[in-house]
Amino acid sequence: MPKLLVATLLICVPISAAVTVEKTAYAGWPNCYRLSNGEVELVVTADVGPRIIRYGYVGGQNLFVELEEDLGQTGGDGWRLYGGSRLWVAPEDRVFSYGADNEPVEIEVSGSKLTALAPVENTGVQKRITVELADRGTEARVSYGLANRTIWPLRIATWVLTMMNRGGTAVTTLPPRGTHPEILAPTNPVVLFAFTNMSDSRWSWLEKYIVLRQDPGNSDPEKIGLFNPSTRGAYLLNGELFVKKFDASPDEEYPDMGSSFEVFTNERFLELETLGPMRTLRPGESMEHVETWSLHRPVAVERWDDEGLDRALAPYLD
Repeated sequence: MPKLLVATLLICVPISAAVTVEKTAYAGWPNCYRLSNGEVELVVTADVGPRIIRYGYVGGQNLFVELEEDLGQTGGDGWRLYGGSRLWVAPEDRVFSYGADNEPVEIEVSGSKLTALAPVENTGVQKRITVELADRGTEARVSYGLANRTIWPLRIATWVLTMMNRGGTAVTTLPPRGTHPEILAPTNPVVLFAFTNMSDSRWSWLEKYIVLRQDPGNSDPEKIGLFNPSTRGAYLLNGELFVKKFDASPDEEYPDMGSSFEVFTNERFLELETLGPMRTLRPGESMEHVETWSLHRPVAVERWDDEGLDRALAPYLD
């Protein structure tokens, strides 16, 4: 597969009154791009990807995990985790989902947007991530694209997996609750996997929230899926809260028995995952999946029940 050239036209260029992009080395890769508005920063890899490897406050912790054995690695056909936030193809498939992102990506900066475009994979799918950081504050708009570069239709969905650093706690919301017998119809699925153990102590099953703790000392994998039109995933680590938001449509078909959100953990990381609707892409067509990210600090949860989470997190999850 021919490699795409990495754009090196911009070294340090102001792209708005407050946002700058800087070409820099990071974590062993000589070609990365750092977007910052002075308060927060994102780092996008260009030697591999498309992938956002860092998101955090300037000078602070990376909320995303960096897997040491993969940092700085490039090339080859073997699949590497790397860390950070990536784009996959759903439903999960050994061929379509596990495409190695080990080759250089093409970087384009336009206004306040940075786009990382991957080479076409051997499946005929081409991936893209576009990042736009707000002039001030912490919010980022992240758009993910899948394009069909084959000569036949593909029935696929976007799947965004954001790998969080060790030792934190994930929270997701359920759709608004109701009462019986006023509401008799089901409102949303909660999807279990073959290895899901609902009695695992890392879970907390509440009325409004589902909580999953990342434990570096517990190697048993855990995962669930669910559907929520206002899909929300949050991760609290050392007093800093990462939030990702995605709007799902109840009128469309979603992978994994109707999941718009999934959360997975093992001893090495925790993943907050959003899934787009199933679409049939004809040759040359593409689809887009948009998340909104934000960071908040200081955040503390005094009680891990519905009332305590309402008090600590609800303002950031609306």
